[in-house]
Amino acid sequence: MIAPDGAGADDRIEIRGLRVDAVHGVLDEERTARQPFEVDLDLLVDMSSAAAGDALEETADYAAAVKAATAVLRGPPRRLLETLAAEIADAVLADPHVRAVTVAVRKLRPPVPEAMSSAGVRVSRARP
Repeated sequence: MIAPDGAGADDRIEIRGLRVDAVHGVLDEERTARQPFEVDLDLLVDMSSAAAGDALEETADYAAAVKAATAVLRGPPRRLLETLAAEIADAVLADPHVRAVTVAVRKLRPPVPEAMSSAGVRVSRARP
């Protein structure tokens, strides 16, 4: 909960460059061989209580968010990056300290003939 004075309104935990090899995609070649995916997470969390008390139990644990994202990525194959990003968001929002999350998922070797570093999506979800 955001303090009445607005403290914690823009607090966020940032996780950058989580890389996991997984099997997702539309093409047959993508559904048979692992390929690298990269994920960024922005967790909106009121950190005022955690900061005041130096207490992990008062904030979201970024290791738990990484574990949740990794479980989705290593889970059943999905055709779309959009599905992966939405499922990762739902998994991260299971932590009651997370008010909202933005998830970016990038495929680092997309199956296109042109040279590019990645193809990806970004979704934002919030608690109802």
